[in-house]
Formats: sequence, C-alpha cells, structure tokens
Amino acid sequence: QVQLVESGGGLVQAGGSLRLSCATRKVIYRIGTMGWYRQAPGKQRELVADISSGGRTNYVDSVKGRFTISRDNPTNTVYLQMSSLKSEDTAIYYCYRKDPITSQTFWGQGTQVTVSS
Repeated sequence: QVQLVESGGGLVQAGGSLRLSCATRKVIYRIGTMGWYRQAPGKQRELVADISSGGRTNYVDSVKGRFTISRDNPTNTVYLQMSSLKSEDTAIYYCYRKDPITSQTFWGQGTQVTVSS
C-alpha cells in the first residue's frame, strides 16, 4: 500500500531548479524522520537528505549548498528544493518516512528527475 505520494520531478537544464513534494495519503500523527533517497542508473540508492520531526536536517555532501529539505508537519508534507542542478543529479528520487515507534520505513513510488547538460 502506497502511503507516500511524490510530485515535482521532471526535465530541467543544468543550473536550473526543481522542487519535489511528498505527502502522506492520510493523516499520520507520529511521522518521524522523512527524507529523500535517489537512485541513478547503474548505481546504488543513496540518501540525499532527511529531516527529523524537530527540524534537524542532514545532507549528502554532493548536494550541500544546493538542495534544501523542509517539512510542514500539519500537512505531513516534506519538500526538497533543488537548485544549481547538475547532470549527476539525474535519478529517480524516492520519498520515505520512518515510523518513530516501530522504525518501519515507508516509501513513495519515486519521481524521475532528469538534468540535461
């Protein structure tokens, strides 16, 4: 059962920007950490950024200074603002949330981001 719905992916030129959104399908009162992974063709899935329920953020080094993760707790939505995009950012981006009680991880279906050089 898909619990997370992503939107905002697409095709953009290098140097451009995109904003990804991820919302839960239903109201969840204990969201826990939310974030984004990505998987490029032929590569392993990697953590891009995450944000705790208290707002603490974490980024992979390759996106620091270019990407910003944020969340809106009342609507259970997490955002990833991506700027100064590079061709190496091309990947499928997956939203996730981690239940703070059970540690179970839930995934979205993924959204394609393609950066043309």
